[in-house]
Amino acid sequence: MMLQTMMVAALLVSGMGVALLGSVKVALAHKLGIDETRVGGLVSLFGFTLIPVILTAGFLTDLVGRQVVMVSGSVLFALSLAVLAAARSYLAALAAVVMLSGGWALMINVGNVLTPVAFQPAGDSQGEGTAFATNLANVFFGLGAFLTPMAVVSFVHRLGLGRTLRLLGGVTLVPGILALAVNFGAIQPGTATGAAQGGALLTDPVMWLCGLALFFYGPLEASMAAWTTTYLRDRGSTETRAARLLSGFWLAYVASRLVSAFVLLRVSETSYLLSASILGILVLAHLVWSPTRKLDALAVLAAGFVFGPIFPTLMAVLLGHFPAAVHGRAVGMLFAIGGVGWALIPIFIGAHARSHGVQRAFAIAVAAAVGLSGAAVGLLLTK
Repeated sequence: MMLQTMMVAALLVSGMGVALLGSVKVALAHKLGIDETRVGGLVSLFGFTLIPVILTAGFLTDLVGRQVVMVSGSVLFALSLAVLAAARSYLAALAAVVMLSGGWALMINVGNVLTPVAFQPAGDSQGEGTAFATNLANVFFGLGAFLTPMAVVSFVHRLGLGRTLRLLGGVTLVPGILALAVNFGAIQPGTATGAAQGGALLTDPVMWLCGLALFFYGPLEASMAAWTTTYLRDRGSTETRAARLLSGFWLAYVASRLVSAFVLLRVSETSYLLSASILGILVLAHLVWSPTRKLDALAVLAAGFVFGPIFPTLMAVLLGHFPAAVHGRAVGMLFAIGGVGWALIPIFIGAHARSHGVQRAFAIAVAAAVGLSGAAVGLLLTK
């Protein structure tokens, strides 16, 4: 029970981490006297730092221990928010973001590794419920990301930015404190076998196909988060309606993970992944080439429902393929490969949007969805 409690706390905090910079960027820019370009640099730094750090975190999870990594990530996350709260210069904010990325990477790596153990369905002794576990766990992650912007706006208004960040820093210590009470010895696999098998990750086609899938999927999620409101405003929606539809996107995103957790107890992960990828192409194609806006709201909600289960189902394929002793390194490699696409493709979409508008720029997202479908076909053929 303590493991599940710790994991729920860790997932909520991890979800908070991915939404935090976007939630405080306006208040932070005002405090530091910086423009949107430099704020964007902070957000980009988080993503680029993540690539090498999460790969390192994978080795630490497997070879040093899951408890050490969870506690360290929790503490580093809290320290990063304390530094950001005290920051009086852009350089100090940059240092805080590097620490934030490091703490988040440690927590996200060990959190994904522990998910099949913590949320294994009753009676599943063969690991057949991994997709159930990963989708259910990511419901909590999604809730953390969804609730953070609303909570931050409320707290900043009442307490100010510095106190809000220190308060959130205290919250990020909760998973680390709970981790100290978990008996990790009962769930930690042997590391000697893992060390021997770690090199095989580089030559396993499933590893590269999963990484390629995340390479193409990450930008889809990031693009919908970044440009949905702009797209809808360009198509004639009001600011209020666009904001509500973006919230609807995230609610559909979380709800689909809960639904998929139970569906995937009876359906193949790879076939489900391929089906969702193909539906993603259709939804995005509508956003790009539809001449009218009659179905725009439905398309945005459908995108949330289609995209929601893709990442956790992909994670289930990865964790189900490799032995537990190398799960940390497998997750680290997945994010390292996928993070490149996550960082670069939105840059191309943004540049194209400046020249031709968001609607036409989403054609790049359609191409990414096609690439995701190709990777899903490859995974289906390897099973």
